[in-house]
Amino acid sequence: MAPSDPLNRWTIRDAEEMYGIGRWSNGYFDVSPEGEVRAVLRANGHTRPIPLPEIIAGIRERGMSMPVLLRFGDILDDRIRTLNESFAKAIADAKFQGPYRGVFPIKVNQQQQVVEEIAGFGRHYHHGLEAGSKAELIAAMSYISDPEAFIVCNGYKDEAFIDLALYALKMGVQVVMVLEMPSELETILERAARMGVRPRIGMRVKLSTKGSGHWIESAGDKSVFGLNTAQIMDVVDRLRAADMLDCLHMLHYHVGSQLPSIQTVRLAATEAARVYASLVQEGAPMGLLNVGGGLAVDYDGSHTNFASSSNYTVQEFCVDIVEAVMQVLDQAGVDHPTLISESGRATVAYYSVLVFDILDVSRFETHSIPDALPENAHPLVQNLHHAWRTLSPKNLQEGFNDALYYRDELRTLFIHGVIGLRERALAEQIFWNIIRRIASEAERLKYVPEEIQNLEITLADIYYGNFSLFQSLPDSWAIDQLFPIAPIHRLHEPPSRLGILADCTCDCDGKIDRFIDLHDVKKALPLHTLRDGEPYLIGAFLVGAYQETLGDLHNLFGDTNVVSVRLGPEGEVKYSREIFGDSVADVLSYVEYDPKAMVERMRDQAESAVRSGRITAQERRQIMRAFEEGLRGYTYFETDTTSG
Repeated sequence: MAPSDPLNRWTIRDAEEMYGIGRWSNGYFDVSPEGEVRAVLRANGHTRPIPLPEIIAGIRERGMSMPVLLRFGDILDDRIRTLNESFAKAIADAKFQGPYRGVFPIKVNQQQQVVEEIAGFGRHYHHGLEAGSKAELIAAMSYISDPEAFIVCNGYKDEAFIDLALYALKMGVQVVMVLEMPSELETILERAARMGVRPRIGMRVKLSTKGSGHWIESAGDKSVFGLNTAQIMDVVDRLRAADMLDCLHMLHYHVGSQLPSIQTVRLAATEAARVYASLVQEGAPMGLLNVGGGLAVDYDGSHTNFASSSNYTVQEFCVDIVEAVMQVLDQAGVDHPTLISESGRATVAYYSVLVFDILDVSRFETHSIPDALPENAHPLVQNLHHAWRTLSPKNLQEGFNDALYYRDELRTLFIHGVIGLRERALAEQIFWNIIRRIASEAERLKYVPEEIQNLEITLADIYYGNFSLFQSLPDSWAIDQLFPIAPIHRLHEPPSRLGILADCTCDCDGKIDRFIDLHDVKKALPLHTLRDGEPYLIGAFLVGAYQETLGDLHNLFGDTNVVSVRLGPEGEVKYSREIFGDSVADVLSYVEYDPKAMVERMRDQAESAVRSGRITAQERRQIMRAFEEGLRGYTYFETDTTSG
């Protein structure tokens, strides 16, 4: 593999192109002349690019080790600003008569700091929250006091959930309960009557318009949530019969979490606007049209309708929704509603970066092959050796086919005891030398036969990262989500290796072997060789949506350290919040162990070993110290935080 041409001088532009940083970063990250990835922060009238290695150095000086999740509050603020101001511009340009109100779905990132910052900065725009459970509603109620911001309640609702929503409504909070199934209506009306409250009710409609990619079943007749048109009309009739039709205020729909095509966005808005207009004509006051989530993040920077991309901007998203809704409602003679969106992914994805260090590398090495084999070498080994000696650019495909055949035959002979382990090892070394030569020669060919394309991926190294895929990047494993991943330093140097990333969970699924690419999906990532005594730092970007919420305790690796970074009043770097990750004792307690009881059990075992003479009393003290320090320690690989 040769990521760079040695005859051409490697530049920072080459690095940005190789890792796509300028395409997927949306202006929030770039590369410095020194080859370091920088977070470009804007706040208090200042714009400052801050190198991520500089932040990591500051974190280490403060006693934290890798891995660490960096949160950039100024980026989060900018995402809220961008969303609200884009809708405001689209509304003003089209002369749409309703305002926009955003709500952030707490499920996308439930961390307290995230909710607090969204509610705080979002207050200027009356930005609210969406809750899908009692716990999320309680969190929303404690952070939303703005009388013009909404709390939208989705999901299944028991009496306690409904009571909380009604209490908040009584207190003056704009709470709307969205019916996910018709049976919820009776409970809402009953609890509201007991409290003497006129509830604000919404309905989620199952649209026929479908998205694409992993979330294609979020809409359509088979979608899990929402009401079909017959159920909607039944709810209208039941509300009218109960003299409660004036409580129906919102129509809500959701086509998918990541809509890569603007055509889907517009079609869904048009269909929903038709349903909305019909409900107004039925006599419901309405006034709120909730377009749900779906505003996509361009993870791979291709600006296409690929599942990990989007072929539109935030402004285009807003314009198409406003125009589609306006066209339908003007035709029907219906007043324009307040538009609400639940754009969670696009709000928080850019906000967080996971940084981890590489612990070791398993390099694909081939040993030199002797010019002549021992006379007693098996004939098939000799044939394989002959294929290696006669390999040339003119017979690459023939050599490849011969090598595969001889290797497989020799493995069969080994299984049947015909050849020994040493002879098999020699044969496989010859085989891999052939493959490496074919891969190298193929790079120079104008036409590469399909059978020998991408052989360099087979030869990729394994870089072992100090992180847990299941804890910090679970969507990469669960749904093949692509995240931008790149070294955060040494980008002024051409990478000389190809590698995949393995985490430290000792699980065969704990690896990343799919990476973003402008035209397709790469099977390996260009990386640098490790240097003795020098850390090699990798960043996984755009991980603010869902990853913290979905992470699990596979191999009992817990939450990582978290550091929040902002610009201060004078443009200085502020470490605004530091949260130490889980200790071993923490994660053990999550799975029902009692760390104090474990210490006592260990102490008894150590004392028994002293009495039986297996260890000394001094060794017992050392064992207990190590055990207790282990309980207090970080679940990840710990290095000297004052070095590097």
